[in-house]
Amino acid sequence: MADTPESGGNASTSPTASAGAAAPASAWVPKFNPWLIAVVVAMAAFMEVLDTSIANVALPYMAGSLGASNDQSTWVLTSYLVSNAIVLPISGWLSNVFGRKRFFMSCLVVFTISSLLCGIAPSLSAIIIFRVLQGLGGGGLQPMAQAILADVFPPEKRGLAFAVYGVTAVIAPTIGPTLGGWITDNYTWRWIFFINLPVGILALYLVYRLVEDPPWLKRSSGAGLKIDYIGVSLLTLGIGALQVMLDKGQEDDWFGSRFIVTLAILAGVGLVSLVLWEWFYKNPIVEVRLYKNLNFLAANGMMFVLGILYFASLVMMPLFLQSLMGYTAESAGLLLSGGGLVLLFLMPVVGVLSSKVQARYLIAFGWLVLSISMYISSRQLDLEVSFRSAAILRIAQVFGLPFLFVPINLASYVGMPAEKSGSVAGLVNFMRNIGSSVGTSMVTTLIERRSQVHQAYLVANVTRGRPELLIQLAGLTERLKAAGVNAERAAMQADAIVFRNVIGQATTLAYLDTFLYLAVASGIMFLLAFALRKNQPGRRRIVAE
Repeated sequence: MADTPESGGNASTSPTASAGAAAPASAWVPKFNPWLIAVVVAMAAFMEVLDTSIANVALPYMAGSLGASNDQSTWVLTSYLVSNAIVLPISGWLSNVFGRKRFFMSCLVVFTISSLLCGIAPSLSAIIIFRVLQGLGGGGLQPMAQAILADVFPPEKRGLAFAVYGVTAVIAPTIGPTLGGWITDNYTWRWIFFINLPVGILALYLVYRLVEDPPWLKRSSGAGLKIDYIGVSLLTLGIGALQVMLDKGQEDDWFGSRFIVTLAILAGVGLVSLVLWEWFYKNPIVEVRLYKNLNFLAANGMMFVLGILYFASLVMMPLFLQSLMGYTAESAGLLLSGGGLVLLFLMPVVGVLSSKVQARYLIAFGWLVLSISMYISSRQLDLEVSFRSAAILRIAQVFGLPFLFVPINLASYVGMPAEKSGSVAGLVNFMRNIGSSVGTSMVTTLIERRSQVHQAYLVANVTRGRPELLIQLAGLTERLKAAGVNAERAAMQADAIVFRNVIGQATTLAYLDTFLYLAVASGIMFLLAFALRKNQPGRRRIVAE
């Protein structure tokens, strides 16, 4: 996949500069075992990713406890996502300014303290403020964890290291809602924040003892103290408006709302202006010029689409099971756990394969499996699906993810100087997070709109003149009368049952349509995977690394 001199591609740096960048990267080794460091930083990243989804099921409890409406309580999620998304793309610049270890530890401190403040918040406004702080602290944990792994592991071992990190990125969102529901049901919603405290304190201590900055990062630390105020302002405006728009779009009827239209304009103007400004600015906070490397651009694009598809299916399955089939949050979470176990097994397998097989072949296989699984879901899912069948469908939906997550992350570093690993990680994680927001908004909108289309069609065909309908209504009425309901009320209840069935069928068809769209999107990405450049896996040194 890599656009590297080894594969005949054009590297983004000159051979002289590449060799100079590669030398310190290959000579330096951490004092402690890299796998111990990997577990520590992955633990910190897991805690942060978990918090993006663990609070979802607790919102009604928060609203009731704090005297707020359900609509107001959703700002608990939105505020976190906005601040988190703003920090992600500038985490590389911040790590260069403060030092990666110092920045990582600062993020842990802010995240842990703000988790405590969220847990003791006396009002909704207070918890929203503390969630903003929590998002600011958490925004640096994912990219810095990935950048640290890129530094402490040589290129030929990064696949397995990124597999460890990948477990945090794909497992945490899966178990978050289930864990949040269990904690809320058995204790109180405040404990979904308190559980971060022991993990945060332990991670902070271990990072202090085990992690160190590589020499090339120490030399550049503090070099970027001049703050790009215009860049920061444009980033905050663009990303903030985009994230709020995605989170509130379906709720406010998208572009039928003046509020959403205003946010869309602000997001467009802010992000376009940000790219133009950062491209020509001497000391940018977001290194958009990294996208001159077409390999890096392709990796980011695929990570964005992966974020859409993964979170789309992650939202759809439990929503279908709970809203249409009456599953509890715990039962839906148990069904999803099978897919989580498969991911735990496959991630290290793909990590090993990435050192033996070309990345573009792994990526193509992953997209193909994802496309097939989404297509099967669009044909097999219905209101009579068993628990076992639904669990198998979920396993099929996640089977291809490791073949995408690990190689795409690996490919994003090829051809990049070692001192840019923080910026690379920040941008890649930013694209995945924005993709997840787009995917969540997209599927909720598609399901709502397609449900309306199918409902209109089904209602038009459910008329009193149809013999099948008359027979069904008569049978329902007789069964209700036999159960002790009077004739008039039995007829009304029979009508209501038929109407509910129509709504259920319309919504089910909407889910099937959405799965089919995801299958088509995955199929397109499968074809594009072959346009990526070749790489030579297993090489001990990669030029421009």
